[in-house]
Amino acid sequence: MMFHSRAAQTTLLATGSALVLLLAALDDHAHAEGNLDASYTISFARIRVGDIAATVVFGDNEYAISARGRAGGVMKVLVDGEASFTTRGTVKDGHPVPTTFTSKIISNTEISDVTMVLDEGDVKELAAGPQPGGDRVPVTAANRQGIVDPLTAMFFSAAATGEGLSPEACRQTLPIFDGHYRYDLKLRFKRMDEVTAEKGYAGRVVVCSVGYEPIAGHRPSTPLVKYLSEGREMEVALAPVAGTRLLAPFRVSVASMLANLVIEANRFEATARPLGASTVSDPKAAQ
Repeated sequence: MMFHSRAAQTTLLATGSALVLLLAALDDHAHAEGNLDASYTISFARIRVGDIAATVVFGDNEYAISARGRAGGVMKVLVDGEASFTTRGTVKDGHPVPTTFTSKIISNTEISDVTMVLDEGDVKELAAGPQPGGDRVPVTAANRQGIVDPLTAMFFSAAATGEGLSPEACRQTLPIFDGHYRYDLKLRFKRMDEVTAEKGYAGRVVVCSVGYEPIAGHRPSTPLVKYLSEGREMEVALAPVAGTRLLAPFRVSVASMLANLVIEANRFEATARPLGASTVSDPKAAQ
């Protein structure tokens, strides 16, 4: 999805595409192999304003994620345009470890490209352009360490509880850097719920509240940054991925007094693959 400013671009990614790809391992050392194909509708004030399509491919020792989105219409004051994101990495002790991340954002005013190479959570190579203008919180070298990209950020491990859906999945803080902006997403358990997709999953979900905290690279006066950081009620509903011990976002919502922003799955289909089928192809080829 695309934005009037790259600050808005990354911020909506935080609550949109990235959250759409959030997956939570339910065991610190358990992971499975399989694919997730999902499509989501973005609505604002119950009016459809955009779409997101996501493909996730898991191997025994590696993974790949691809997401594409667009937004506009009555959302133009916040976001307008289209975007694509990809990430690849390895799986170590059940935890995803990103090695590369790319994004391309196209709006009416500019095209933004990011290519990032990571090693154990630290940014080693970064090509990001065009560079943001002034009046932004500077990004320091420390802001590029101990981070994850916006897609992998949504993978995390929870303590094993023996339950398929556990509140532990929500007890996480995600330190995200997308090449331009550094921010935290703070998750906390909220409730259990029931959902039904038009195609695919129907059943229980665990709902987490989400707190957005901008740290660096952003312009504090940007409309979308202010919209998300000024005490909005945000939440994400996580559904199990069939055949695995993983959770993925089914619904993301941002509430306000005027209207609600909702990103919800209309297709949520997962397929498990036999262990040992570890070859991970480019997920974009499946879109």
